[in-house]
This record gives sequence, structure tokens and C-alpha cells, in this order.
Amino acid sequence: MKKLLFLVSIVCGLFLLLSPVASALGGDQGWIEIRCNVDGARVYFDGVDKGVISGGSLTVPVYSTAAPYHTYSVEKTGYTSFNGDLTMPGPGETVTVYATLNPIVTPVPVNYGSIYVESSPSGAAIYFNGNYRGYSPITIYDVWPGSYTIEAQKNGYRSYTTTTSVSSGTRSNVYCPLSPLDTTGSLYILSSPTNTRVSLDGLDRGNTPLTLNNLASGTHIVELDRSGYYDWKSTVEVPAGGTKTVSATLNPMPESTTGWVYVSSSPGGASVILDGTNYGQTPGSGSLKLNNIAIGEHTVTLTLSGYQTYTARVTVYANTVSEVSGLLVPTGPKAGVGELSVSSTPAGANVMVDNNFVGITPLKLKDISVGSHVITIELAGYQNYEVTTQVNAGATSTVVAGLSPAIPVTPAKKSSSLPLVAIGALGVIALFIVKKNQ
Repeated sequence: MKKLLFLVSIVCGLFLLLSPVASALGGDQGWIEIRCNVDGARVYFDGVDKGVISGGSLTVPVYSTAAPYHTYSVEKTGYTSFNGDLTMPGPGETVTVYATLNPIVTPVPVNYGSIYVESSPSGAAIYFNGNYRGYSPITIYDVWPGSYTIEAQKNGYRSYTTTTSVSSGTRSNVYCPLSPLDTTGSLYILSSPTNTRVSLDGLDRGNTPLTLNNLASGTHIVELDRSGYYDWKSTVEVPAGGTKTVSATLNPMPESTTGWVYVSSSPGGASVILDGTNYGQTPGSGSLKLNNIAIGEHTVTLTLSGYQTYTARVTVYANTVSEVSGLLVPTGPKAGVGELSVSSTPAGANVMVDNNFVGITPLKLKDISVGSHVITIELAGYQNYEVTTQVNAGATSTVVAGLSPAIPVTPAKKSSSLPLVAIGALGVIALFIVKKNQ
């Protein structure tokens, strides 16, 4: 009898020990899938390292009976981090979350440079890319990195021209050795009417009457210009050691009440309407010339099928060309693309277009190529929604998804035959011993 009680105690102990095993075999595991656009990014759940993205995703097993995770983050050096909230899956379920990492771009600062110019002798007029800057020695500040032309001029000396390069944040030094002219002379310039602008060899020198000293002997070109008069131009010889007098009489322009208007457009072929009168069409290149247009304010209108009407005001002056250049704007939709509007109930679902993640509902996508596209909408706890829609040029296609709750999946319990077989075997042994004792 004592042996029987001993065996019953053993059977009960084994039953208690094997009960947790049987319940564990029932299964309470789920999975969290992280999809990311950057391979090699590391994934953390509540700060705990869970692995690295490979092939665009990482699947992490979790247990619904364990302590739940609340947040996830995806990180990689050289990219912005991505953080989000987690929803724990139920037994046998998979929750998918998305992370988009953007590269960190560090702008490269570009500093201005400077140019220090000196000459021998000093006091030369310094020109920077043809623009006067002052007398040497001089420092030219705020110069953008690049290559530039420096010219030094001084009466009684030959001009000196050179090029120099400027680097970011540095100063370039330019030395201009000037050679004295072998012989010099002077020009004395008079004009009728007086106070007329004078240019010598293409450089502005002042107004008449004007004396120019220390000029290189030889041939020079003198030009005089005054509003309302025809330009005067002549070649003169400057004598060595002497002075040449130049007396210029400018002829007045005839009084006029008209001018010209040159009209161009991009693209060409636009109708040109001036104050309601059609003057023809703009050429493919160049301008349409409108002659004998009265001085004063006018309205120019350009029209072309498929483009918005272009209107501009232009002022015409006597014997002067005024220009109008119109950039025409298309009125039709952008060729080959349309728009796509996607919404869902409930909102906040992930949207894929042709298996590419594009955002979260509700959203409106522009510049979608014309044609058929597969739209997939996913939200944790709801069945996936998938539809094929057509996008037309210049139109908006609409997808509205009413999401259905996901059907709970009851995990199939694994057979607990192992502990039952063990208990049955122990019962047989106990019966055998009892009968033997009898």
C-alpha cells in the first residue's frame, strides 16, 4: 500500500512539471517587420538593438505574453534617424512599419577672395574686367573665385594687361610694371555744340572742350556723342612733343515723331497685336520689326494657341528701337502625367504605388505617369486593400478605401500527447505493482 501511494505522488509531480511545457507549446509568438529604404541601417526597439536592415527589411520575432515594446528607431551614420511608435502583434500576426532615412547634406561654404594690385610707378588707373576700380596700389575685395583680367593705365606709359585667378578665402597679388612711352603728345578737342562726350580709343575721357596730355604719338580714334545728334568719329595723328587740335561739328538728327518696336516670343509663331492692330507673327528666331510707330505708350499683345495671352506696355521714343520679348506660358496640362488622390477609412494607412511606398492616407500625388497603376493600402489590424486604377493626363484619379478589420487567427495548439503518454505509462506500472503485491 505504501508503494502505491509513492507511485501516485510521482505521477502527480510529473503532471505538474509537464503542465507548463504543454501550455508553452500552444504558441504566443508574433513578428514585427521593419521596411526601410537604406540597407545597413540598425533597428532599435525601446533602445534595444534588434539587428540590421538587409534587402530593404528586417523581421523581428516578439511574444505577446512578454513585456510589450512601445517605440522603434532606425539609424545609420550619414542619414537622419527615423523614430516611430510600435503596435505589438497578436499570436501568429505580423505588424509592418516603415522608416525613410534621408542623407545628411552638409553645405560647403564658399568664401570670397580679394586681389591686391600694385604698379611701378604707382598711381596707375586699375581696371577689373574692364571696370575702373581706382589707383594703384589697391585691394579689390569681395571677388568670387575665378579668373579675371587686370589692366593698369597711366599717362606717359604703355598699358599693362594680365590675368589672375582668385581662390576661396585667399588674396591674389598682381604686379604691373609699366613701360614709359618713347614719345608723347597732346590733343585739344572742341565741338559744336559744346559739352559733348568724348571717347579716345574706346575709353571715355570727358566732355568738350577737352585737353588730353601724355598721349602716345601716332594714330588714335576720337569719337563724339551727344543726344539728338549723329555720332562723330575720326582718326587723328598725335604729334610727338606737340598738340593736335580737333574741331568737330555734329549734325542734328531730323525731328521725328516715330520709332521702331522689335517683338520676339518664345516659342515663335505668336500673333503680334499693337493697340488692337495685328502686325503679323513672331519668327522662330529673331524679332518682328514694327516700323513707324508713334512715340508714346503702347500695348503689345501676343497670342498663340495652347498658351496664355501675353500683354506688355512699351514706350516708343523718336528714332529709337524699343524691344518686347514675351515668354509664353502653356495653358494645357503637363503632357504624360496626372494626379492621384488616395484616402482610407480609417485614415493613417500606408500607401504603395506599384509596390513603392509613397506616403500615408489621406494624400494627393502629383506628376504620376499616365497608365495603369496598382494601389496597395495597409494598416495594422485591417485587411490589406489593393486596386488597379488608371491615371489620365491632366486629370485626377481617386481611390477611396474602406478598410475591413482583420480576421483574428487562432493559433493551432500543438499536441500535448507526450505528457499524456507519460502519465498513462506510469498508471500501467502502478497497476502492475499493485497486482503483484496482492
